[in-house]
Amino acid sequence: MLVVAIVFFGLLILGMPVGFVLGVAGLVGIVDMGGGHFLQMVPDRMFAGLDLFPFLAMPFFIFAGEIMNRSGITLSLVRFADVLVGWMRGGMAHSNMVASVMFAGITGAATADAAAFGNTLVPAMVKQGYSRPFACAVTAAGSIIGPTIPPSTLAVIYGSLMGVSIAGLFAAGILPGLLICLICMSVIAALGRRLNLPKGDTRPSLWLILKAFRGSLLALVLPVFILGSILGGIATPTEAASIAVAYALFVGGVIYRALNWTDLYEMMLRTVRITGVIFLIIAAASILGWWMTFNQIPQTIAEAFLSVSDNPQAIIAMILVLLLVIGMFMDINATLIILAPVLAPLTLQIGMDPVHAGIMIILALNISLMTPPVGACLFVLASVTRESIENITRSLWPFLLAEVAVLLLVAFWPDLTLFVPHLFGL
Repeated sequence: MLVVAIVFFGLLILGMPVGFVLGVAGLVGIVDMGGGHFLQMVPDRMFAGLDLFPFLAMPFFIFAGEIMNRSGITLSLVRFADVLVGWMRGGMAHSNMVASVMFAGITGAATADAAAFGNTLVPAMVKQGYSRPFACAVTAAGSIIGPTIPPSTLAVIYGSLMGVSIAGLFAAGILPGLLICLICMSVIAALGRRLNLPKGDTRPSLWLILKAFRGSLLALVLPVFILGSILGGIATPTEAASIAVAYALFVGGVIYRALNWTDLYEMMLRTVRITGVIFLIIAAASILGWWMTFNQIPQTIAEAFLSVSDNPQAIIAMILVLLLVIGMFMDINATLIILAPVLAPLTLQIGMDPVHAGIMIILALNISLMTPPVGACLFVLASVTRESIENITRSLWPFLLAEVAVLLLVAFWPDLTLFVPHLFGL
């Protein structure tokens, strides 16, 4: 265990891509066990780690989001959000949050949200008088709504690996995602006068709201269809994702006429790259995960937690601290794949509902996307906007604390998470 730990953290510090770090660390552990016939299991474990039908949903959801971005459909969501809340003090910041909720129902990815709004809303906010670090902080805070509200790629991974209902996880993410939006809008309102945030125009008329709604209707239909078909038992997540791609292609290519063959090639190439990275991490983590299971490391960690306290609330608090700290230094997909088999049995031992435990783990890792030093959304925004991560982080703290408060509510108030799944009988 010590040798594997040294190799794992040593390679991370040296900057090796996390997928290769996981694979090499797992191989070192297997060689230390004696190699030989154990090494013959490595290709089989890598294939088995990916041989799950629900994983097919991920590239489809990613591709649908790429189409919506490239065709300009996303901009209609932004315009509708701006009509709804843009008239308030800090109006464009509020619009950013509301648009993140709408966009989340299409892509399920935080980095896609950060890239899209970093290119569009951040420059618009700066032009209207917001500081660039604050505009980036608002975008980073809203971006984690993406992998919380369905369709969440993390929910697909967690549900597939742990045998938990993906539809149940999708439903469980709705209220926490909306609560993140509301509490971040409260932070913006509280900071409005102190930071002298720009105030929007007068309240829009009902006619303007209806006009903006009509303009965004084609985009709004997609998340409603995805969620409705899954929760209603009409389609599996994979089937809903594939239909979402067909719908996005039809709207973007036929109705909006904003796509050409070059765009299609570039979007497919980007989807393949993103999916390839995720699948490499999953396949490599399967090697390390098998080694950990063979050596009963999950049981050892669970016993260590229970030896500190057998109080369920104390154990939940320790799990949250562990996830938030590790998420600061590791890719969240890798963290989920490694720790889910360790923590899920522990949550069952203390009586947590599997769906409740899953959404708690997912939300804790989502928050890690906006925490330094390796928060993926921070790097995306820094790259897109040319703003330093340090400046973004300084403006981000109020939002980070607010979202941690939501995480605590999710963790210690099960009904908040389970209300919607129970409503649909999931």
